[in-house]
Amino acid sequence: MTETLDDSQIIHLIKNPKTTRQGFERMVRQYSEKLYWQVRHIVLVHEDADDVLQNTFLKAWNSIDTFHGDSKIYTWLSRIAINEALDFLRKQKNKPTISADDSDLGIANRLMADEYFDGDTTEAQLQEAIAQLPDVQKTVFTLRYFEEMKYSEISQMLGTSEGGLKASYHIAVKKITDFFRRHD
Repeated sequence: MTETLDDSQIIHLIKNPKTTRQGFERMVRQYSEKLYWQVRHIVLVHEDADDVLQNTFLKAWNSIDTFHGDSKIYTWLSRIAINEALDFLRKQKNKPTISADDSDLGIANRLMADEYFDGDTTEAQLQEAIAQLPDVQKTVFTLRYFEEMKYSEISQMLGTSEGGLKASYHIAVKKITDFFRRHD
């Protein structure tokens, strides 16, 4: 296994025209798994998460010249990944359903049928509850609960105040708690 490079080493590789591709490949290898799970918690389905992650790295590659190291590489990639995941969800909402059967299937049922889903019924219900949250609350809850990110990190990533994030998180928790009470 290759050693982990710090941000300055990766940036150095990327900024050197002779090693740009090598640096980008190292960045992809180093951050793919962590970004995959961040995206997967938002879009839920494995194949969709793979697509969003691929789009994330395409956007990163196309805008690599705009990255100046003002933030951590992971923060920059996360911002792209979250925006891609939210764009994906918006497009899914606007997409007409092909089959009436598909629209009747709840997220919990779809997750239980997903061969890559290794959770239990409670996890599937949690994902169902999260899916009903508005995008901002869903994103904040996902980053705080699953990624265990600090509010300060989320604030930097999303460009919003910590107070607003805390409020969004607590409202999301209340809605999820209410969801479980109704489905108990």
